[in-house]
Amino acid sequence: MTGDAWNIGLNIIASVITGSVVWISTRLLRLRRLRRKQAFFGMSTGGDCLLVVPRMVSADNERSVHRNDAAAMLELSSILGDCGAKPEVIFHDQSEHGLADKPEFCIGGPTANRRTAAHLRSALPGVSVGGLDSKTAIEVGGERYPMQSRQVEYVVLAKIIRSKQDKPAFLICGQTSIANRAAARYVDVQHPRLMRTYGRRRRFCLLLRVVESQSYGPSVVELVRDVTADAFTPRPAVVDEAATA
Repeated sequence: MTGDAWNIGLNIIASVITGSVVWISTRLLRLRRLRRKQAFFGMSTGGDCLLVVPRMVSADNERSVHRNDAAAMLELSSILGDCGAKPEVIFHDQSEHGLADKPEFCIGGPTANRRTAAHLRSALPGVSVGGLDSKTAIEVGGERYPMQSRQVEYVVLAKIIRSKQDKPAFLICGQTSIANRAAARYVDVQHPRLMRTYGRRRRFCLLLRVVESQSYGPSVVELVRDVTADAFTPRPAVVDEAATA
């Protein structure tokens, strides 16, 4: 073999090795990212994920779903598709499903979703939805956040984990269906940042604000504040002064 032919052969071999190393490195990086994402959402390839659908409050049929809540499920389907999980869709009143056996996305406020009401009572005692001045006001940490329809709408986004072995439940509790959709998009897009902040297994609770939904739809979402400490802590009991007088 001549010197030129030998050099060409070496260059071909070097190119093949380099290409193989790049391909393997890229594949390993993608696999590592996938494993981190699966761990954050509690999913596994081929495993089930529970999607709990709220009812449309203004409809007579208990099984009617608002189009924005249906769109929220489509936003979440991107996460399930990436993680290779299989969606199991149930309506809010199908209460036979337990908690923490499967990863879960629960969509809607307590009026539209009975399971949301149960999550608020059992896991997020520091969060209150509703009140005397507004049926959809959210109260947490001593602050009250009433809705200004189509201008400012709030939504609670929480990751609930009760023990190390449990699968996480992600609660999306919005004042409106478009707020639910906005939060679903937020968790899909922002999960890398959430993972950096809270790790793969830590619980959290965030209060988000949707701005000018009439003009911008679910696109403009702002983080109001992290309310984790207040949300998972029971609120102080209200003392009836008249009764104790």
